[in-house]
Parts: sequence; structure tokens; C-alpha cells
Amino acid sequence: MNAMRNKVQLIGNVGNDPEIKNLDGGKKVANLTIATNDSYKNDKGEKVEQTEWHKVVAWGKTAEIIEKYVTKGKEIAIEGKLTHRSYDDKNGEKRYITEVVANDVLLLGK
Repeated sequence: MNAMRNKVQLIGNVGNDPEIKNLDGGKKVANLTIATNDSYKNDKGEKVEQTEWHKVVAWGKTAEIIEKYVTKGKEIAIEGKLTHRSYDDKNGEKRYITEVVANDVLLLGK
């Protein structure tokens, strides 16, 4: 059961071209957003579409794959873990971020 702890799997469309950074020592990091869609029927029987946006970060080899093959609009599947962090913005206000740290990426569609 330990392998299922803090495991996230998402299939969605990339919202923007990934932002790739080269860090000291040659390591890469990729930042991107993925949109997932869901639908349900409301009380009136009308279909309601709902889109959720997810921040995704990938490191090392996974970031290299994203850099080579992933562009805005591409449908991908990612697997990783959910993380939370905070930082102080330029005005000294605390900001909170929830993101998925991707371990694997699968290219879907065309």
C-alpha cells in the first residue's frame, strides 16, 4: 500500500508552452500547467463543463522529455506526487502553491 501514498495521475491538455530552466550542474526543471475537464448534470438536467488547472513541475530526465516533445495544447498524462509550499512575494505577503511533481509523462493524442 505504500506505493499508493501521495500519488497523482492526471490526463489533460497543456495550457502553455512549458517553461524550461537550466540549473547549475546541467540539471533541468520544467514548469507547465495542465487543464483537466469534467462534466456533470445540474438540477435542471443541463450539462455543466468544469475545467480545473493544475501546476506541474518536472525535474531531470522528465523535464528533458517535456522540453523536447510537449507544447501548448498537447494532451499528456502525468504521474507524480502532490506538494505544497509557500513563499513571501515582493510585497512581503505569504503566498501558497500546490503543484504536482511529475515523475513520469506519457504523450497522448497527436
